[in-house]
Amino acid sequence: MRKHVISNLIKPNKLKKLILSFAVCWVSTMLTVSAQNTAAGKTVNVIFTSDVHYGLSKQNFRGKTNVDAQKVNVAMIEAMNMIPTQTLPAGNGVGSQQKVDAIDYLVETGDIANRMDIPIQTASLSWQQFKHDYYGLLKLKDHQGLPSKILLVPGNHDIANAIGFYKPMYPLTDPSSMVNIYNLMMKPKKPVSNNNYNYATQKVNYSLNISNIHFMFITLWPDSAERVWMEKDLQNVRKDMPVIIFTHDPPIADPTHFTNPTPPFGILPNDKFENLLAEHYKENNSVLLKGEGTDIEQRGFVSFLKAHKNIKAYFHGHSNWNEFYNYHGPENDVDLNVFRVDSPMKGRFSLKDETKLSFQLISIEPSTLNLTVRECFWNTDPSKSIPNVVFGDSKTIALK
Repeated sequence: MRKHVISNLIKPNKLKKLILSFAVCWVSTMLTVSAQNTAAGKTVNVIFTSDVHYGLSKQNFRGKTNVDAQKVNVAMIEAMNMIPTQTLPAGNGVGSQQKVDAIDYLVETGDIANRMDIPIQTASLSWQQFKHDYYGLLKLKDHQGLPSKILLVPGNHDIANAIGFYKPMYPLTDPSSMVNIYNLMMKPKKPVSNNNYNYATQKVNYSLNISNIHFMFITLWPDSAERVWMEKDLQNVRKDMPVIIFTHDPPIADPTHFTNPTPPFGILPNDKFENLLAEHYKENNSVLLKGEGTDIEQRGFVSFLKAHKNIKAYFHGHSNWNEFYNYHGPENDVDLNVFRVDSPMKGRFSLKDETKLSFQLISIEPSTLNLTVRECFWNTDPSKSIPNVVFGDSKTIALK
């Protein structure tokens, strides 16, 4: 009876197809597991850049003047595509004298679209160019042979385009880069649009665990509002798991990015506050006008660092040149490893000397939890249009 029922439910040809389908599915699963097992224990490689500023022009680049940001970024991407074939220099760093082979992630910490100061192009066009280049021309693969994951956070220019600025922009607002960063990184069930995006409630804050390290990606700077999300996120992280922060602003913060403390708290030319951070600025305005003064704001972040001693490194852009340094806070009572990266368009030193253009390669050894950051010069011979990579300074830290 059972045999008869089964034969009626599943005909022989269908049964064969079902068995074949199950076999293919099983093989596929095993291949996936095998690939994951192959990648396990491998050095994690991350390319880090920031402030690509689509919409700007570079005054001098490879013998030409007023070169569009898209052409400069394409040249940098060509160099990035070479990294897997490179052998790391000798020394004590992670992967020393080894071939890179794979890039697991590419991190870009904002200012994808330049602020739309007249006559700079719209954020919409800037995003289209960025998407074409980084999601189309980047050929990097991870250890499983899949396209390297691109991880983004916004910069002050992306945000200003979305909420407005105290100087004229045309159009007045265009949240395109913010909307696309939000949809790609936050993956809402229903993607937001330019018409319904709300910066006040839709921040780009996310995290992921990579080789027993917790990576946090936050909007602009860890102000009091961002730290609410960070505190909640870290509740699910073991106290002995190293944490790395990626964001746009340096640990000392930018005073103009805070919310205007003077009623009606607007984005006003006389006050020069951009209202990019939810926290109101607490210093006096005379300090702000000098372009400095965030000690009060920093103390809140320092207290957070003291409460979470497993935060071991901080990566940022905004003020752009390659620098490996330590942040100690206003009272010199913390010690945080910080890595600042150059910009292809607005580097402090590479703007005048294009041979100093660089991005960073982050290499992490899972077994020891050592991390090495290497500066990668990508335009050391501007007379040639072919991509080249020269490794510069490096720094290795222990994340344990």
